[in-house]
Amino acid sequence: MALIPYADEDSQDERVGKLVARLPEPRINLFTMLANAPVLAGPTLRLGEAILTRSDLSYELRELVILHTARLTGTEYEWVQHEQIARLLGIDEAKLRAVELGQLDQGGLSHVELISLELVERLLRDGTPPPQLVTEVAAALGHSQLIELLLVAGYYAMLGGMMRAVQLDIDNVLEKGMLDRERLAGES
Repeated sequence: MALIPYADEDSQDERVGKLVARLPEPRINLFTMLANAPVLAGPTLRLGEAILTRSDLSYELRELVILHTARLTGTEYEWVQHEQIARLLGIDEAKLRAVELGQLDQGGLSHVELISLELVERLLRDGTPPPQLVTEVAAALGHSQLIELLLVAGYYAMLGGMMRAVQLDIDNVLEKGMLDRERLAGES
């Protein structure tokens, strides 16, 4: 059970009540927890939507980065949600297992996927990745996708910190009908 109430359970702040009323249905726990911070919830959710539906990163690399971030930060909520998204999008099961086990060299990941995930790991583990690795990923992806990759890792690490701190309850985006394969694959 979460350490603080979800916003739809305890909206003493009038701003929170107004925000909760505008949240999309069905509501996942992440949305209703973020609504406790009404000034930041909207921009936070809009960035997440942009990452998931408008990013220049391939959906496969995006989901591998999110899952790798979830594993590295120990954020079960993110892992559960994005493993479902990755499967819905048809990402190879061997790649998912390699990321889950932290055995990236054994999952059939491409060179670009490997260096991208190494960059994410070095960023999250060390704070600053080696310049040579940054330039190698930039050469492989281009500047736009490099910056997006770093923002995706940072965004999900930030959310993961909040989720772990408040002990966000895991719910199921698939069961709640939140997943639209075409949108998540950037096809709509």
